[in-house]
Amino acid sequence: MTESTPREGSLEAPTRHRIDWKNPEFYDQSSLFKELERVFDICHGCRRCFNLCNAFPTLFDLVDESDTMEVDGVSKRDYWNVVDHCYLCDMCYMTKCPYVPPHEWNVDFPHLMLRAKAVKRTTGTSFRDRVLSSTDSCGNICARPAIAQTVNFANKNNTFRKALHHVFGVHAEAKLPAYNERPLRKRDIAEESGHNVTAGRSTSGKVALFTTCYGNYNDPTIGEDLLKVFQHNGIRTTIVGDECCCGMPKLELGDLESVDSAKKLNIPALARLVDEGWDIIGPIPSCVLMFKQELPLMYPDDAEVLKVRDAFYDPYEYLISRHKDGLVLTDFKNKLGTIAYQVACHQRVQNIGLKTRDVLEWVPETKVIVIERCSGHDGTYAVKKEFHKLAAKIAGPVVKRLDGVAPDYFTSDCVMAAEHIANFSSTTPKTHNPMTLLRIAYGI
Repeated sequence: MTESTPREGSLEAPTRHRIDWKNPEFYDQSSLFKELERVFDICHGCRRCFNLCNAFPTLFDLVDESDTMEVDGVSKRDYWNVVDHCYLCDMCYMTKCPYVPPHEWNVDFPHLMLRAKAVKRTTGTSFRDRVLSSTDSCGNICARPAIAQTVNFANKNNTFRKALHHVFGVHAEAKLPAYNERPLRKRDIAEESGHNVTAGRSTSGKVALFTTCYGNYNDPTIGEDLLKVFQHNGIRTTIVGDECCCGMPKLELGDLESVDSAKKLNIPALARLVDEGWDIIGPIPSCVLMFKQELPLMYPDDAEVLKVRDAFYDPYEYLISRHKDGLVLTDFKNKLGTIAYQVACHQRVQNIGLKTRDVLEWVPETKVIVIERCSGHDGTYAVKKEFHKLAAKIAGPVVKRLDGVAPDYFTSDCVMAAEHIANFSSTTPKTHNPMTLLRIAYGI
């Protein structure tokens, strides 16, 4: 090995290759299986990811139970069992794998799983999976007066949930998000412009909120609290005019055509805002990651996509940047005590550090205990009847740590992950989004 060849454990930053999803070979099953076998053999010889998602234990069990006890003894049809357990959290790539590019072995397990999901989808997607990933369609139907109340009541009814379990495949004990009959985008939230805009070194001081499906249909308080906190800190705010789902739920199914459709609606609207001098904020880490990583890798030559990527921020990343420029108030009126904070995987992948923790610790007499373990939720994985118990097992270490802390508050940037974790907790902590905690601290 020459000095210039990347080695295991290299200190070089990992690189991500473009997702070549428009290349016909991307969907060639024989080519896919050849690459799966190559990467699975590397994973079998390493096994550092055994304690992440269930994809790796599934792979290692298949190998260990085969006649050869090597990957060549595993039936190709069983490869799909591994694929089904990957929910693209990216933690293997970002925290464990020593063979990611620029290493010559060029292992990108999550994006290989994405390719496999796209190939598998060519044979069809279940009705359940299509419905669960159609967040805009579900929201448009369910987040209405009377309908929202009926849906929320049904989702808490044991008889209905048992029927849903057996007929539709949604686990009877899974925590399902409630729908709000007053979606955020239908509320009277006018553009806030009552003060002079002060730009920072890397921020414009003008923020357009990408509300996200969850923040719009399920929990509008997330967006309302974010707008109030940002306005309190002299940031001019508005809401993105035209918006649909970011595409992450469809990406996780390998439905890249639907991702493309969402991109064609979202990117022009967001790019126009950037041209007008607005920065873009998304309150859900998966949505931010979609615009900052996945879409740019799918469309690496699209100038509009790259423009949006460079203007898209995690909310706490934005506040930290403004704080460094002396543009954030610390006039907190209420302490928060002890906060247990689960770090969402899709926020960790952004490589911005623990910005949420840092912001919360601005509040006097507040201690943040960080839990850097995956919740196992993934938006849809944890609610499916065949995966719910596994998702609970993945969340187990987080729940154990949470119950050992017994905090005043429990929080996560991923609201669904927080609800999933709290659902198993024996201490029933008060669970709020971090931005809600900031609003409480400011007393606004």
